[in-house]
Amino acid sequence: MFGSGRGAAVALGSLVLVVSSCVVAPAGRAGEVSGEVSGDGSVTCTGDATSRYDPPLTLQPQPTRNEAEVRYHCTIRPGHTIPATSHFPSSSPSASCLSVTFASGIETVRYADGTRSRISIDSATVVRTAGALTSEQSGRVVAGRGEGHPVRRTVTATSAQLPTDCLGTGLRGTRSSVQLEILP
Repeated sequence: MFGSGRGAAVALGSLVLVVSSCVVAPAGRAGEVSGEVSGDGSVTCTGDATSRYDPPLTLQPQPTRNEAEVRYHCTIRPGHTIPATSHFPSSSPSASCLSVTFASGIETVRYADGTRSRISIDSATVVRTAGALTSEQSGRVVAGRGEGHPVRRTVTATSAQLPTDCLGTGLRGTRSSVQLEILP
């Protein structure tokens, strides 16, 4: 079917696609920062995500749920960065180590200042680079900080498991770097 090197790259790429396609990040009310107003409502967050698949990804396509936990550092205005966390449950009607359909879900970002953001991601493109899969997603903030603003989200995922696990127990999850931008 595939050579061992190409098969591993295909499996890893598909896994990253699943993770990145499933991510939906939320944002809040445009420009609102604990009573302060930022000029254009933009926010930039960078962080790391841990995702779990239920059931684990195998070679057989099947409906799959993904639960992602993300820890961010968010610049809410020039010179002011605060921590944030998010939980992002999503589901795909057909996911495997080798293929995936677009997954949907809502991510809720909770900022350390007590505000939140909810973002709906409505499109994604995937690019393979040097053994990792990068998903570039776009959408809109539907509630909270940045409400109504467009969103760009970039997820680069790798698996802590071997690609050969697709043949046996399945891939149970991934680790990703995430950049979330609430645009002006």
